[in-house]
Amino acid sequence: MKLSPRDTDAYCQRPDPKKTGLLIYGADAMRVALKRQQMLAALLGPGAEEEMRLSRMSASALRKDPAQLLDAVKAVGFFPGARAVFVEEANDTAAPAILAALEEWQPGDAQIVVTAGQLKATSKLRKGFESHPATYAAGLYDDPPSRAEIERILAAAQIRDVPSDSMSALTDIANDIGPGDFSRMIEKLSLYKHGDAAPLSLEDIQAIAPQSTEAALDDVLNVVAEGRTPEIGPLINRLQSQGTNAVTLCIGATRHFRTLYTVAADPGGPAQGIGRLRPPLYGKRRDRVQRQAQAWGADRLQRALTLLTDTDLQLRSAGQTAPALALMERALIRLAMLGRAR
Repeated sequence: MKLSPRDTDAYCQRPDPKKTGLLIYGADAMRVALKRQQMLAALLGPGAEEEMRLSRMSASALRKDPAQLLDAVKAVGFFPGARAVFVEEANDTAAPAILAALEEWQPGDAQIVVTAGQLKATSKLRKGFESHPATYAAGLYDDPPSRAEIERILAAAQIRDVPSDSMSALTDIANDIGPGDFSRMIEKLSLYKHGDAAPLSLEDIQAIAPQSTEAALDDVLNVVAEGRTPEIGPLINRLQSQGTNAVTLCIGATRHFRTLYTVAADPGGPAQGIGRLRPPLYGKRRDRVQRQAQAWGADRLQRALTLLTDTDLQLRSAGQTAPALALMERALIRLAMLGRAR
């Protein structure tokens, strides 16, 4: 049977121990692994590995010894409780051994859990799980996590008092980073909030949110927008050491100043313009962008965007010979000086 994304989430939280097996497949290996971990933990409970109620094998090993899967499925355990056999990185070359084990499965045998990469609709492995009356096939795609999925991850980390603004910020972060990074971030958040009964705040999230080149880029753009000219050079050097090129920096600056212009040019004023941004901004970042837009005004922001457009064309010009980052640094200094002009 084929599971929809919603049904997959529900089933992996409460798997049926009487079923024969489950196939989880998708292009994102981390997303597949996390869903498999969730399902096996719910099916087997704690201590499954120590009690030898979980057997692991690779699909490549099955090609050499197809019978080992059926042997593991039929093996009688020493400890009571549900049992499972996990086959990882499967594809159609391992399908004969896996499908044969499905046909031989009897009540009381270990459940067969298989993970795979992206599988076509014509895949023998996928069709075998979808057509079998007692197995499920769950395809995972690169869609942003649902609110229910985020709430489940938070509940598993024992983070329950989450106001709406904090949930919106977490949703935005989950959409920007991979599922593995998001899960690790929630683990860090759980440790950060340990013993703290206060509701989850935006400051809590900002304290442990992943720091990357994007954070360094935000730093230099805020410095430019706030006219802090002496700080531009060191931050450019930091971005250069992280591998950021001039065109990427120019694109980021254009995006930032376009956001400021959208806020400043709103007919209702910056206070209304900041509320109409999509995706929305929250907390200190929202306040900072609003202050910058008010300080610049729409007219000067138009001039800033013109300067950035000219710089972008110069950077991409075939006849350009000057160092690209030096050109970009000069443009940012000019922007900072424009912002300070009254």
